[in-house]
Amino acid sequence: MEREIRTLRAVEEMRSFPAKRPLGFVPTLGYLHEGHLSLVRRAREECSTVVVSVFVNPLQFGPGEDLARYPRDPEGDTALAEEAGADILFVPEAVELYPEDFKTEVRVRGLEDVLEGAARPGHFAGVVTVLAKLLNIVGPDRMYMGQKDAQQAFLVRRMIQDLNFPTCLVVCPTVREPDGLAMSSRNVYLNKEERVAATAIPRALFAARDTGSTDPDTLEKTVREALHLEPLVSLEYACANDAATLGPIIPETREVLLSLAAHVGKTRLIDNVLIKR
Repeated sequence: MEREIRTLRAVEEMRSFPAKRPLGFVPTLGYLHEGHLSLVRRAREECSTVVVSVFVNPLQFGPGEDLARYPRDPEGDTALAEEAGADILFVPEAVELYPEDFKTEVRVRGLEDVLEGAARPGHFAGVVTVLAKLLNIVGPDRMYMGQKDAQQAFLVRRMIQDLNFPTCLVVCPTVREPDGLAMSSRNVYLNKEERVAATAIPRALFAARDTGSTDPDTLEKTVREALHLEPLVSLEYACANDAATLGPIIPETREVLLSLAAHVGKTRLIDNVLIKR
């Protein structure tokens, strides 16, 4: 029998839905692509009920960022989520999650202000706050996120641990286009020339990984030099960190997270690779 997705919009409707366990949850900003759908399919394999949320969270967009123009496709999201195996699409309005008197914020001190957090002050407070709310509302046994947003997944795992949410976080590999570009809803902003230029981002990361080095200076220099050859790509940062702590690489480091942010035209993209030591 084919599954028919159910769309829920109210917090209490979602909270009281009689879902079979285990319940898997995939939080998204919408405009679903294969990266999101791979998470839904993984959840479908492992869970009796799968919930996908679509919510363009205003708390995680800073001044001058793309909140107003962030791509949206409600009908397309519904069709894709259903095809991938979701049972429930949770699509709350902002007022449902942030009423007028909303005053609470969740922070992960000391970890939210590096890498992406340094480039986008307040971003991760918005991410962690909304995910704490969604975990409380949906009540999943397992939550699925992608490795492309490595720091986000790191912070959310710490938040789950520190606040005793009864949820297991499953981080799935980055899904890439055939030419290597990490799938992102923001890729739609790129024109044809920029789309070609953007492939320099994964090539730079792969080139650094393929040096065989885990020295942070060598890795970061390789990325900078590779991207310098592509005039349409402007590197914002490239950092090599201990993947287990987001801190400096030390003798005990077992895996390195090499991450970057870059602008291709007016579009800001992020990507990363993990390198075993």
